[in-house]
Amino acid sequence: MHKPAEMTRLKNCSKLSSLPLSEPAADMASSSPDERPAKETPGAECPIYEEIISLDRVEQNQRLAVEELINTEASYVHTLELCVCDIRAHLRQKQLPDIDLEGLFSNIDDVLCVSKRFLKGLEATVSQEPEQLLLISALFQEFKEEMESVYKVYCACYEQALLLVESYKKDPRLQQEIVETLNTTVPHTGASDLSFFLVMPVQRVTKYPLLLQKILENTSARDNAYSALQSAASAMLEINANINEYKRRKEVATKYSKVEHLTLRERLGRLNKHSIAKKTTRLSRLFMHEAGIVPKTEDKEFDHLEEKFQFLESGVTELKENVTSYLNNLQVFLLSKPQECELEMEGAAQQYRRLAGTLHRTIFPEFRRRLDRLVYQPLCSLSETLKGPQQLIRKRLDKLLDYEEIEEKKSETGNVTYDEEATMNTYLAINTLLVSELPTFNQVAMQWLGQILRSLVALQRDLAKQVLQEAEIELAQLPHSHVPLPTFWKMVKDTLSQSGAQLNSFCQKFETVMPSPVVQPLSPAEERRVLSLVNKHGPEKLYQVTSNISGSRDLDLTLQRGQIVALLHEMDTKGNTNRWLVDAGGHRGYVLAGKLQPYHLVQSQKPRMQMLAPDAGAERRRHSYTLPETPKPQVLITPPAFQVVAGYAFTARSPHEVSLQAGQPLTVLEPHDKKGSKEWSLVEVNGQRGYVPSSYLMMVPTQEVGGWSLPAWSLPTQQT
Repeated sequence: MHKPAEMTRLKNCSKLSSLPLSEPAADMASSSPDERPAKETPGAECPIYEEIISLDRVEQNQRLAVEELINTEASYVHTLELCVCDIRAHLRQKQLPDIDLEGLFSNIDDVLCVSKRFLKGLEATVSQEPEQLLLISALFQEFKEEMESVYKVYCACYEQALLLVESYKKDPRLQQEIVETLNTTVPHTGASDLSFFLVMPVQRVTKYPLLLQKILENTSARDNAYSALQSAASAMLEINANINEYKRRKEVATKYSKVEHLTLRERLGRLNKHSIAKKTTRLSRLFMHEAGIVPKTEDKEFDHLEEKFQFLESGVTELKENVTSYLNNLQVFLLSKPQECELEMEGAAQQYRRLAGTLHRTIFPEFRRRLDRLVYQPLCSLSETLKGPQQLIRKRLDKLLDYEEIEEKKSETGNVTYDEEATMNTYLAINTLLVSELPTFNQVAMQWLGQILRSLVALQRDLAKQVLQEAEIELAQLPHSHVPLPTFWKMVKDTLSQSGAQLNSFCQKFETVMPSPVVQPLSPAEERRVLSLVNKHGPEKLYQVTSNISGSRDLDLTLQRGQIVALLHEMDTKGNTNRWLVDAGGHRGYVLAGKLQPYHLVQSQKPRMQMLAPDAGAERRRHSYTLPETPKPQVLITPPAFQVVAGYAFTARSPHEVSLQAGQPLTVLEPHDKKGSKEWSLVEVNGQRGYVPSSYLMMVPTQEVGGWSLPAWSLPTQQT
């Protein structure tokens, strides 16, 4: 592209060379060769002619360079379209589960979209030749940010894509599928693997500065577009530099964001003198931060981003736990199938059975599958995605402590080692990457979480709608389906009142028909043990074991059903209120609180009262002096009583056994058979004696009749 002055000079030179020869010149032409001048043409007498030839060559090279830029861009876009529309589409149709198409092609769709628009802009400059170079330079400046954003992601993932290609080569089946795809879609290229196409974007972005530099070399420094071309070439060089820096940061992030699940042995195996010294330095630096000895390095921008990330991470974790619990409870709910029970009920019971059957067979199982697929699995994926940035944030803190330590050393000595410089660069790379990537990551993760919550709400709404539809179908068949709502609730209230009255009447009749409870006396040894517990802890601390307890943990007690214990503390040493500390009359330990019930001592209706007191001789200490004996209180109690009833019906199968009815009271004579086996107990019921299975018996405390009598203190005789 020539300036107007150069075009004028070119025209003048052309006119000069076309002028007719003058008469002296003609005479000179007819003279002898020796008399001719060395230069014949007047145009060659000035240097303008050589400049014209040089300008023509420069203009031609410039035009060729521009054409190369446009033609190679068109060829590049065509190759990308083959890669996306043919190769990837063909592989996707094969549905090969072992080929990771996302990992192979990364964001090639974004690269293709930007490149097609860029090519369209380049082709539009062809018709505007006088301003073409300026338009091309402006086009590169316009697409600078978009090119950097798409190419840096592709180049950062390119190494991983090559690793995938190499792994597929080791699998003959996958390699054969890939070669078949290439031969079918792009046979003219002769490519044998995907790396031939995957490298195209990497090569193209690095070639832009070279193409612009070639155009620049064939452009005069006095040209109006020269400075614009320089700026465009610098912009492309800056893009490549930024891509390399981004790739380096991604490599550092990939190195430190991996979550390793190491055993204790593996962790100890990694310890050495250098690692121990480094961790010690970090810990001391952290302590100095907390103590205020040295100031912390503040980065408000990063702190704000980290706070948002931690809030997001805690929300995802809590939601995942809740959904997990919800799925487990739903599974337990589906295991119970009350509609399958043969209830001899008429009316609404039939509609209930049909409704419950539909819910358990179709609606709830389908809801659970959809909840797992649309909510739980995406939530697990999101939680797994958060682990990498979380690990990188933790590693940033470690590198920050190292960075501060090295900075302090650098300010004192003025120089650092190569390794220390690398450590500082590592921190800067991690911090820069987090500051630049966390905003986008937080935004995408929030959108992801929002979609999961919307799915959860939609599933709950669909479930409620389906249940309501099924319920309306069954309710329409009930006789009171068209009754006004106030009338319906009044009918329900009247029915419940009538049923409650009938139940109360039945309970009263049952109490009058039921025989008096049989008092099962304790053995003398058991009476002394209970009395000892009462004297030590008081009657309000007594509890009875409702079922056999087998201690499975340290300090747990093994107790039999019906045994009396005294409560010492309503929690264990860790604050667990489900384990109580009790005194079993000699042994102390923990038992489950759910297997204890309060035990109330009652007075027997018979006049046999026993005077029980601890052995005075056992409690007396030997002294060189004696004090006047103070009379000890005498406690009038009856042996603790409880009622033994048959928990299940039992039919005697031999003369040595006795039949029982469920709820029938009885007296246990011996809690074992003649061979000492506790599986059978000798009982007396309705005047008959025989053996029954011990597991069929239940021991329940009798109702409190009288209660405790106050201790009877006998006053000492007044001495005169």
